Amino acid sequence: MHVVVAGQGYVGLPLAVRAAEVGHRVVAYDVDPLRVQQIAAGQSYVEDVASARLRAVLDSGAYSVTADATELAGFDMAIITVPTPLLDGVPDLTYVESCAHTLGAHLRPDTTVVLESTTYPGTTEELVLPILEKSSGLIGGTDFHAGYSPERIDPGNRAWPFDKTPKVVSGIDAASLDVVKDFYDGLVETTVPVSGTRVAELTKLIENTFRHVNIALVNEIAMLAKPLGVNVWDAIDAAASKPFGYMRFTPGPGVGGHCLPIDPSFLSWKVERAVGVSFRFVDLANDVNKHMPDYVVRRLMEAFNRRRMAVSGSRVLLLGLAYKANTSDARESPSARVAELLLDFGAEVRGADPHVVDDIRIDQRLIRVEATAEEIAASDAVVLLTDHAEFDYETILERAPYVLDCRNRLSGANVDVL
Repeated sequence: MHVVVAGQGYVGLPLAVRAAEVGHRVVAYDVDPLRVQQIAAGQSYVEDVASARLRAVLDSGAYSVTADATELAGFDMAIITVPTPLLDGVPDLTYVESCAHTLGAHLRPDTTVVLESTTYPGTTEELVLPILEKSSGLIGGTDFHAGYSPERIDPGNRAWPFDKTPKVVSGIDAASLDVVKDFYDGLVETTVPVSGTRVAELTKLIENTFRHVNIALVNEIAMLAKPLGVNVWDAIDAAASKPFGYMRFTPGPGVGGHCLPIDPSFLSWKVERAVGVSFRFVDLANDVNKHMPDYVVRRLMEAFNRRRMAVSGSRVLLLGLAYKANTSDARESPSARVAELLLDFGAEVRGADPHVVDDIRIDQRLIRVEATAEEIAASDAVVLLTDHAEFDYETILERAPYVLDCRNRLSGANVDVL
């Protein structure tokens, strides 16, 4: 099958490579020419796709990448995996709309288009389908198929890679669902068909809202436990011993990536617009998680005060700039906000991350360093924000004068945990 995968980010690249590996002829499309150039050279920037895997499908001819929309002609199946950011609190579907127009120009009878980008319920049928029909002159459900299948990529998760993670699939009608399910049946071990695209769209938002709300809960408990004189990590460990009715979540410096800081707001926005009421759980979770970097900085300032030091003029080493351990994904990373706040307070802020090489989302005033023993010892404070496996935790414990550990990886006289 001739497959087009539009968007070669953290979702699109693993999908495209997997499709090529199982025997499809894949044309990957991305509007970023630098990204296309890097991928075409066999250099993967996504941890879930090793460069060796990428080079293998490139060398086989099963996979090619382009920024030229004219090369998309002739596809049988097209998957949209483009970004869906928030713009001033409102879902920005510009990339989805543009991609639908591009694909619609190449749509033929009996072809299929599937949206994977996270969005609010109704997007596939109310936005994407009309664009495809207008651009092609064809009728969805009569001349071509369409569906929605929410992405479930968890960067760096070795236990649940793309092909092992159950895939929710849907279609605008029964025939579309059959085609969409058949395609994904060839890519993953388990597909989960649902009754319609709105159900599939809501499924993704439920998953991420569940995580967002529960992380906000333990974050707020962490802030309240300290003045109560309780080690929140010990309490969480004890609670996790219950074999039913509980799921373990842990606090941290905030939430990052696309899923948690952004996706639940799609649901909140849609509910308020369609129903006329606010989604209070999401609004509260947003407020708690958004201000966790502020709490981290406040804890650091309290630690400096106990040592009769000021943040201004101090040397602070931040360990981990990605939002998640052992990945290079710095999207919406709380580390960026922590760095910004400390810099604004006059601190000399240095940052170490073996995965994040250069990212425009990180304040350019931040001095990039390696987490050497000398760098650790020269710091007035070390803040562990992302617990990458590459960090030498024994050296951190031995050489750092003070550590604020936001991930509960260390214990010692010179360590405070979040």
